[in-house]
Amino acid sequence: MFHTPIVPRARKRSRPAEASAPRRERVKFEDVRLYLVERKMGRSRRSFLTELARSKGFIVEDVLSDVVTHVVSEDSQASSLWAWLKGGPVKNLPVMHVLDISWFTDSMREGKPVAVETRHLIQDTLAASPEATTPTPVSTVSQYACQRRTTTKNNNKIFTDAFEVLAESHEFNDMEGPCLAFRRAASVLKSLPWTVQNLRVTEDLPCLGEHSMYVIEEILQHGHSFEVEKILSDERYQILKVIPRSKWAVSKAEAQALGNIIDEAVRAITPDAILTLTGGFRRGKDFGHDVDFIVTTPQLGKEERLLTSVIDRLKQQGILLYCEYQASTFDESKLPCHRFEAMDHFAKCFLILRLEDSQVEGGLQTAEEDRRGWRAVRVDLVSPPVDRYAFTLLGWSGSRQFERDLRRFARMERRMLLDNHALYDKTKKEFLAATTEKDIFAHLGLEYIEPWQRNA
Repeated sequence: MFHTPIVPRARKRSRPAEASAPRRERVKFEDVRLYLVERKMGRSRRSFLTELARSKGFIVEDVLSDVVTHVVSEDSQASSLWAWLKGGPVKNLPVMHVLDISWFTDSMREGKPVAVETRHLIQDTLAASPEATTPTPVSTVSQYACQRRTTTKNNNKIFTDAFEVLAESHEFNDMEGPCLAFRRAASVLKSLPWTVQNLRVTEDLPCLGEHSMYVIEEILQHGHSFEVEKILSDERYQILKVIPRSKWAVSKAEAQALGNIIDEAVRAITPDAILTLTGGFRRGKDFGHDVDFIVTTPQLGKEERLLTSVIDRLKQQGILLYCEYQASTFDESKLPCHRFEAMDHFAKCFLILRLEDSQVEGGLQTAEEDRRGWRAVRVDLVSPPVDRYAFTLLGWSGSRQFERDLRRFARMERRMLLDNHALYDKTKKEFLAATTEKDIFAHLGLEYIEPWQRNA
């Protein structure tokens, strides 16, 4: 590309009233485009905040258009702000974040776009017009999680977090019915590719009962749920919430490092053995509270011996800090199982392993004051017979809600019984063989759903 030579000009005395063109800083956040609403903010303050954001690498649009992702306002009157926004030219408003200035302040302090929380949102208090269109046909949303694709991206975290608190509270009080109801409601909202911005779009969604709808409406109107806030401040809930949790979560890199250690031990015993990382990490999560593996061998009947040999080898290497072993109680004559079980009857062990910082790519996830250079990590190993491997893999991969709905679908829609051991056809009165997860989905007449799409 050729440029016209610049001809030197005579220098002129600068005028105080003339401002130089604003210097464009390096853009750091390509996916975030801000628009600062001048209403109630004023032109001079808007100009100052615009330059502040740009200096930190944010893109700030001068004009409100469909490229904007975050609208920031100091207007405390939500109704007048939304009336002004809806009267504008943008068509992409339903997917934009309309935020209070507090989000902008938090982002400037952190030097990056912070996660949008309930307290940041300026909710649309205007009633949806009859002509308004639904973001997606809700009739396509199945009541079964096994027929929905749910990734780790959650467009309705504000609502699902509230449902999870309510579910947990009922679980702590041994109220299984309401607990499951809220988990199913959360599961449905997690699967939506759009954000719920008014109550009307939820009317035809499955698994949303009266209580769930009330919570959604409360959050839309007030930005939070009073019931959830009361639970979060309850001392008993806080204690029960903390007790079962690990102090530090396990990272994906740490899980992979543990996989390498266990795989080396397994291969030294049986070169053709199968070791698979399961649980949340198989579904694409970056962190978990423990690490789950399935280990088996092509030699039927040898899987339990393989497991005990792996434990012995880890002990010899000095990395086994604790072991709790459970022998197999699997009895084929007691199949099929008629109830949902999180666990199964195969040989398994609960281990605590010593993981060194040097073994993990990027280092360990530990507190700054921790100078040991290692940490203890919980690992669960289960060892099914190879002909039960596919069923165990499906069951241990989760999520829990996905598994519940998959078994409910099998029972209600296909007259089959599915668990971590087998799939039984009640009509044909026979067990159906499967060597892969895809075989199980095919038996059920379901389209195969990848593990990373099972985060219901």
